[in-house]
Amino acid sequence: MLLATALTPCVAKTKRRATTKPAAKHLGQRSIDDSRATQIQQALVHSGYMTEPSGHWDSATESAMQKFQADNGWQTKLMPDSRAIIKLGLGPSQAASLPAAATVSASQTVAESSADANPSQR
Repeated sequence: MLLATALTPCVAKTKRRATTKPAAKHLGQRSIDDSRATQIQQALVHSGYMTEPSGHWDSATESAMQKFQADNGWQTKLMPDSRAIIKLGLGPSQAASLPAAATVSASQTVAESSADANPSQR
């Protein structure tokens, strides 16, 4: 029997390949830096939605931001909506968002109107 067992081929176990998908990467911002949280809190204090900044993005700040966004008819998820940031005065400046052509065109218009006002420069 020993001889029969030794001569019988063994069936090798094969490993199954893992069919799990790689972990999904989170898109978007995950947390707010303390310096930015302080800026937002100060704007919320100025707008009457908070009484005192803590310097950290905490539950009081989230509640104040959610109320601010709800009062303006925007979504109330945990991360601030870009419209809320802009309305709080913390978004990009309007001059920075203008295309270069608009800036040049505006400066040319100012120069042309100045020349029209002063005929001695012609």
